[in-house]
Amino acid sequence: MTTAASGALPRPAPASRRDYHFPRFERRQLANGVQVIVAPVRKLPLVTVALLIDAGAVCDPVGREGTAQLVAKLMLEGTSAFDGAELTDRFEQLGATIDAQADWDAAAITMTVLAEHLPAAFELLGQVLRSPAFRPREVERIKAERVAELLQLRAEPRGLADELFSRFLYTPASRYARPEGGDEVSVERIEREHLLAFYETRYLPGATTVVLAGDVDSDRATELVRRTLGDWVGGTPERVVSDDRPGRDGRAVHIIEKATAPQSELRIGHVGLPRNHPDFFPVNVMNAILGGLFNSRINLNLREVHGYTYGAFSGFSWRRQAGPFAVSTAVKSDITGAAAQEILTEIDRIRTAAVAPEELSLATSYLDGVFPIRFETTSSIAAALSVLVLYQLPDDYYDRYRERIRAITAEQILAAAQHHLRPEALQMVVVGDAAAVRPSLEALGFGRANIYDTTGRPVA
Repeated sequence: MTTAASGALPRPAPASRRDYHFPRFERRQLANGVQVIVAPVRKLPLVTVALLIDAGAVCDPVGREGTAQLVAKLMLEGTSAFDGAELTDRFEQLGATIDAQADWDAAAITMTVLAEHLPAAFELLGQVLRSPAFRPREVERIKAERVAELLQLRAEPRGLADELFSRFLYTPASRYARPEGGDEVSVERIEREHLLAFYETRYLPGATTVVLAGDVDSDRATELVRRTLGDWVGGTPERVVSDDRPGRDGRAVHIIEKATAPQSELRIGHVGLPRNHPDFFPVNVMNAILGGLFNSRINLNLREVHGYTYGAFSGFSWRRQAGPFAVSTAVKSDITGAAAQEILTEIDRIRTAAVAPEELSLATSYLDGVFPIRFETTSSIAAALSVLVLYQLPDDYYDRYRERIRAITAEQILAAAQHHLRPEALQMVVVGDAAAVRPSLEALGFGRANIYDTTGRPVA
């Protein structure tokens, strides 16, 4: 039956490619060192404010890992003027949503509010930043929540595999070898005075960037920041660099024992690259082809060809220092070794021959095509500007992103795979039934498997 006979409309032809321009923004600096970045976006009467502080988990004191995350969470649990409930009520009365957290590289307090309420909301946000209370009751509650989170994680194979993978990847002295939010021992050691000391040494004007994106102009926004933070005194803390060296020179298998588990959580990878590495773009496209997209080689192999899993993906965790590269999947216990072998095969294959033109076109077209829709909201624009600050990227980074993706060649991808995928350094972490998976994993040539309990302690 023809299209005309069926009454169906003809499929529309694709339109020509349109240029994309990231919203214009301005950078300014207060006399006390506070950086201000403003991106006027007039689509809706909303403004997102992101306070970015150089106080990430890499800054945690040795033995008190988890301090940075506890401080960030406690910022919204009360100020010197208001307790946590009163503070929440005041933000809600202004129609503001607010969140505080810390990742490896920075702490961030993010607020979105109607433009008409921005002055009052920003003044309240300034109190959050400058006068947190760290009341003992709230400190103990947030610590208890972290411990409960860890107990839950120990019972959940996916999160457990992610956490312990980093422990086996990095040298034991590295901050990256410990959980981002700390473990039971380190969190228990953290007292209120340690949180205050961390706040007083890291939350300083010279370590703070204020990003505003939305229905606001640069002059008004800068004056608002100056009125609230201009008399804040303090210097600039020293930049903390984590040790990102690998913990082993060669391959190894690490099994976290979950006796009688019907399936395995599998992680295979090694120490990757820092975010501002000059090969970021070819590595990004290479990973998209290898395991970053649904139609990537690893996913099609394990899911479509062999039926081993519902999904298998790879990715680089981008940080200031070298974060992990990891392939992640979950498979039945009896095919764990076979699935691991297929992953190893795909890593070797992308290092030995150039990718096909259709593979390259599919990956670059996807990365190019979805890029503009990532910045449809004020919060996503503020987050993107925060990335520029964190990783010291050029101001035209987002405007040039698509052309740089489209310019990647098959030869560059092969070179990226050969230089930055290191089969000889792969670490394999499996959360599952050791008795069921150990023989097939040791047959892969990684050596004798190491067995651990769910806390990462070796077992006989």
